[in-house]
Amino acid sequence: MHETNNYCVKDINLANQGDMNIEYAEKQMEALLKIRQRFEKEKPLKGIRIGMALHLTKETAALVKTLKAGGADVAICSCNPLSTQDDVAAALAKQGFMVYGYKGETTEDYYKFIKKVIEFKPNITIDDGCDLVSEIHKNHKELIKDIIGGCEETTTGVIRLRAMEKDNALKYPIIAVNDNKTKHLVDNYYGTGQSTMDGILRASNLLIAGSTVVVAGYGDCGKGFALRSKGLGAKVIVTEVNPFEAMKAAFDGFGVMPMKEAALLGDLFVTLTGDINVITLEHMKLMKDGAIVANSGHFDVEIDLKSLKKAAKSRRIRPFLDEYMLDGKRIYVAGEGRLVNLAAAEGHPSTVMSLSFCGQSLAVEYLIKNKRKLPIKVITLPKEIDEKISWLQLEAMNIKIDKLTEEQKKYLESWEEGT
Repeated sequence: MHETNNYCVKDINLANQGDMNIEYAEKQMEALLKIRQRFEKEKPLKGIRIGMALHLTKETAALVKTLKAGGADVAICSCNPLSTQDDVAAALAKQGFMVYGYKGETTEDYYKFIKKVIEFKPNITIDDGCDLVSEIHKNHKELIKDIIGGCEETTTGVIRLRAMEKDNALKYPIIAVNDNKTKHLVDNYYGTGQSTMDGILRASNLLIAGSTVVVAGYGDCGKGFALRSKGLGAKVIVTEVNPFEAMKAAFDGFGVMPMKEAALLGDLFVTLTGDINVITLEHMKLMKDGAIVANSGHFDVEIDLKSLKKAAKSRRIRPFLDEYMLDGKRIYVAGEGRLVNLAAAEGHPSTVMSLSFCGQSLAVEYLIKNKRKLPIKVITLPKEIDEKISWLQLEAMNIKIDKLTEEQKKYLESWEEGT
């Protein structure tokens, strides 16, 4: 481990490889780089301290550099013990950023690094999962008076923040960047769908064609993964608790049933719900020999690994695949039950994260422009900012679209004309 007051990374000598990976990612993040170019000229974030708890990936590094270009000082820690790309963390440290994280962090180090970011006394927080915000609200309330607001990246974090708002525990405004159309469709649907499959294949090398894949949860993430599984030739079963989403899954051509029934049929089980104990020990006891279980929700609580570890002997048979002997059957767990797309792979494609981080960058700018004017609740960015991100990506893809004529605008705004 290489550690100073300003960083803690696994190996600072990995910085050169990290620089190349960041450079490669940025080639696919043209929309974000357009914002960076404007930020360099206008410096809208000058004098602002931004504390971040995000996945320490090459794409996140591009966001960090964009915020710095806008004039901000940045400190960042990881938001998941298995998601850090060590070469990227080293590169950021070598470039002079305050960065704390390594792949395989202990729980002690995870919270130690969050506290390092808190000691930075941020004016704005950027979170993925709400651990940074939660820690500030529970144990560092004295900092809240100087915090302008925050941004949240993922569904799980937004759920926690809405619970804080409901309990009147939230003390500064948070922009749910996750709720941008350009985030939750592209990131959750396309990004999670592809990167989850990527992580599972790297961990297991399973042939998806002909397999039965059980998808727990049919939100945007579950929909994306179900579609990718179907595209690779799987028979897909969806489990749900929401009647509308279950109906939608059935209309999309997937089998729908309770997990207890699906457990008997599946070859691969993937949780994408944001909830706890979606797959229990009882379910795993019903699974066939050789079943693979993985999670693509934010926290490692969707699979009841605590009970599994008590009931079964385990061994690591591949870098990101553990075998559990349970009642004479082998159950395989990918990525330690953590976000499999980041634990066993590289997370979302860079283009996907470009759109998400356009949202983060513009959300920070929006918080500063509206300092002390926003309600203390979970809010979304105005529609025109979200649409601006779409325009930036279309420009990056060299795609042009039609515009409404004045006649068409008038027609859409009127009510007099009918049949």
